[in-house]
Amino acid sequence: MGQLLTFADAVATHARLTPHKLAVRDSRRRLTYAEWDERSTRLANALLGLGLGKGQRVGVIAHNCLEWMEMYAGMARAGLVVVPLNFRLAGSEMAYILGHAEVGAVIAGPAFCATLDAVRAELPVPADRFIVLADDAPAGWRTYEDLMAGAADNGRFATVLPEDMVALMYTSGTTGRPKGAIRSHGGSTLIALATALEMGFTRDDTALLVMPLCHANSLYFGSTFVHLGATVIIDDRPSFDPEALLRTLAEDRVTFTSLVPTHYIMMLSLPPEVKARYDLSAVGKLMISSAPARQDTKRGIMELFPNGKLHELYGSTEAGWVTLLRPDEQLRKLGSVGREWAGSGPIRLLDHERREVPDGEVGELFSRTAYVFDGYWRNPEKTAEAMDGLWCSVGDMARRDEEGYIWLVDRKSNMIISGGENVYPSEVEGVLGAHPRVQDVAVIGVPHEKWGESPLAVVVLHAGQSATEAELRDWCRERLAGFKCPARVMFVDSTDMPRTATGKVLHRVLRQRFVPE
Repeated sequence: MGQLLTFADAVATHARLTPHKLAVRDSRRRLTYAEWDERSTRLANALLGLGLGKGQRVGVIAHNCLEWMEMYAGMARAGLVVVPLNFRLAGSEMAYILGHAEVGAVIAGPAFCATLDAVRAELPVPADRFIVLADDAPAGWRTYEDLMAGAADNGRFATVLPEDMVALMYTSGTTGRPKGAIRSHGGSTLIALATALEMGFTRDDTALLVMPLCHANSLYFGSTFVHLGATVIIDDRPSFDPEALLRTLAEDRVTFTSLVPTHYIMMLSLPPEVKARYDLSAVGKLMISSAPARQDTKRGIMELFPNGKLHELYGSTEAGWVTLLRPDEQLRKLGSVGREWAGSGPIRLLDHERREVPDGEVGELFSRTAYVFDGYWRNPEKTAEAMDGLWCSVGDMARRDEEGYIWLVDRKSNMIISGGENVYPSEVEGVLGAHPRVQDVAVIGVPHEKWGESPLAVVVLHAGQSATEAELRDWCRERLAGFKCPARVMFVDSTDMPRTATGKVLHRVLRQRFVPE
């Protein structure tokens, strides 16, 4: 592979071309491209001044903030590797990832210092390399700004090659211990260019990043707008505020944002008079991903955003973007995740012996992309499971229709085998989710004396609604084969439904909770 511009190179390029253009802002700060380039250079020098060297990993845990963008650019310039951590992790989970990645430094938001202090003895980090994103540092920490203050705003740095690692991104761990997906500089640039090509973005766009910046969605989209020299706005509110989001979209004339279905549902649930206050005409493109969206949700999005062309994305940290359901396909192919994305090659659906299955049958989805990850960090066995030659899988099961559209069925690890029959939880979840009183549902397999396993439905009802177990089981019997119907239904509060940072239900956690050992 020839040389490709890195994230840091893109910032530097636009610092020369459009130095005074707003590059990135959150609710506290804003940076032009020239200011961003200067600060990322200072950060690179500051981190190298601590004794870190090219290829070393730096753990980062923080809520969304402008500093994430400085860190992604600064570490790319220094040849360091960002290890972004999900801010919802427990201290023991943070310790596992930081130890497994063998990080040489940690940068954290102030909310996480105490958690990290409790596991500090387990971390492979020298005492002087704990850095806090705050004006005042607790004992044993140094502030981010103090670190930057004495660093030079210029200098020569080690050559960064396309195959060098830019980020080590640990998966959400929906099926077990998180695995560190190796992302290269070359792959990062290629996915940015492919995104701009497929979506038609330009330097005149303004993007709002709402998803966590520790996650691939915001990193990949953010990188796209940086390479173009566009403007990026970071939603740094500690919790999602649907009206505040509408206000930002309107006041900043945002042209693009990417959200999960829950975000859209919360906006659509606002009173009509609230939604009417905001001019959303600038929004030209919208992305929805991470979970299935109902027809009424998609129709509501189209009504709320009169000029917003809705796209639905399927991808992964490992493979990058894989498929796209385009605006004119949203209702005609409702439930499908679309067809191949620009930069992705053919999709293969394979059986357990890795033979291709015919259209209409379920197989494990393997994709071939130009920006696929470079394997799991120090885990050759899981890397071999994920790769079949040039094709990559994250364990999703899918089928393809006669027009080539892909329909996700479920994660291979979530599949329930009941009496020798395969039961895909997502199918049962789709049926139960259509019940007018059901707000949310997840289905897991639990041991059964006769059938081996049987489906258990964990259900959240809409506020103020009631339903019985028998009623929901009867609803399923009218719409599903008997072996697919839940043998039991458990009712829980919405706060008891465990999710990843991007809204995916953690079936693994539910199994730990409801399946006896």
